[in-house]
Formats: sequence, C-alpha cells, structure tokens
Amino acid sequence: MIPKVVEAHYLRDYRIHLRFADGTEGIVDFCDELYGEIFEPLKERTLFQQFSVHPEFHTLTWPNGADVAPEFLYEKVKFPMASSTSGSLRSISIPTEF
Repeated sequence: MIPKVVEAHYLRDYRIHLRFADGTEGIVDFCDELYGEIFEPLKERTLFQQFSVHPEFHTLTWPNGADVAPEFLYEKVKFPMASSTSGSLRSISIPTEF
C-alpha cells in the first residue's frame, strides 16, 4: 500500500513535519535532498515553504512542479538514520541473495 501524507507543516530551514494516514508522523529534513533541475530552485526558502499536500496523490508538491514520492517521505520518517546518507531511495541497496 502506498503511504498517504495527510498533513504537513513547515518547521524551519528545510524541515517539514509530516503525518501519514496510518498515524505515522515525523520530520523530514530536505537540506541534503535539494539537488537536480527540479529541486534546486527549492533552495530558495520562500519557494520551499510553498509546498502543499496534493489532494489526489497524497504527497508533497510545489508550485514549480516538484513533487516527492510518498514512499520516500515515509522511509525518511520511519528510518531517519538509515536514509540520511542515501540521498534518495534509489540508492539504497537491496540484497538479492539471502
């Protein structure tokens, strides 16, 4: 099941407090995540603070078209230390042999 962001509040710097439909909540710090063509402009805090929760996709979106996979946000909240050095969920290694 895809996690659903139901509430988001700006805290400070590049930190957002999120609450998910299953009751999970926590803080995501985007300071190391704002790179690349679509996310680089969000380093401007006034733009970063203009996020909203998309009513259909239940994730964070910004006026410049940036959005974040809800699975990524959920992982950042549930396992902040595990994902803090990964940069993105795409770089997490999943073992193929047991």
